[in-house]
Amino acid sequence: MKLTHIENIHCSELEIYHKFKKHSFLSDNSFLADSPKVVNFLLEADLHVKSILATGEYYDENAALIESKNIQTLYVAEKKEMEKIVGHSLHHNCMMHGTRPDETPLAELDNHILMLDAISSTENVGSLSRSAAALGVNSLLVPSNGPHPYGRRSLRVSMGYVSRLKLHVYDDIMITIQKLKDLDYKIFAAEITQNSTPLMNVKVPQKWVLLMGHEGDGISKEILDICDEVVHVEMQEGIKSLNVGVAASLLMYQFKHRS
Repeated sequence: MKLTHIENIHCSELEIYHKFKKHSFLSDNSFLADSPKVVNFLLEADLHVKSILATGEYYDENAALIESKNIQTLYVAEKKEMEKIVGHSLHHNCMMHGTRPDETPLAELDNHILMLDAISSTENVGSLSRSAAALGVNSLLVPSNGPHPYGRRSLRVSMGYVSRLKLHVYDDIMITIQKLKDLDYKIFAAEITQNSTPLMNVKVPQKWVLLMGHEGDGISKEILDICDEVVHVEMQEGIKSLNVGVAASLLMYQFKHRS
């Protein structure tokens, strides 16, 4: 294993890590991940890894895994040096610079899909991704104007499990829902309305899409009108809603076991 020792923390090769705290995706679809658990899980996935920045201890502990991958550059530094590079304190000893996997076309997604509409929290996107992977809902649809599942915080919350999902990023939700209908999916919107179906009464088809809306505003009437059915989780009187991650988990579990 060939390690590159850092002589100048301001060298251009480390620029991506200087942007760690405020990182946004580059034209080459780069992403950054941190913490040994997340990085190691992503290393086990079929992802292109450009570099790792870590302490010698991390490389010693994970030598077999790292040597099994074709990684361009392995930077080694003391933790204090790493903190100078990223500009803040760290609670871990490794970071990774990788490339997001290619998106999956709509027609190649699985029969069961979790679709997000206007989810605003990066952490919620990570939580939803992790729950989908855990429950066997292996396809994820996210809007292009929302948090990406390969954002640093989202990856951290999902523990990297988003790498197990087929991912498609859409631009127009109305057009995308119609395309999904043309592919014989039934679209279920998760929302409490006057005519929404209680979860216990839902008849789940072979091909379905579960649409989850904004944490506070929910799903707009315009979108609800083009969905096939609106479904809600039954709750105690006086309780208006569940956290979007909890609600999605309950719905996905029931849908999977009834499909």
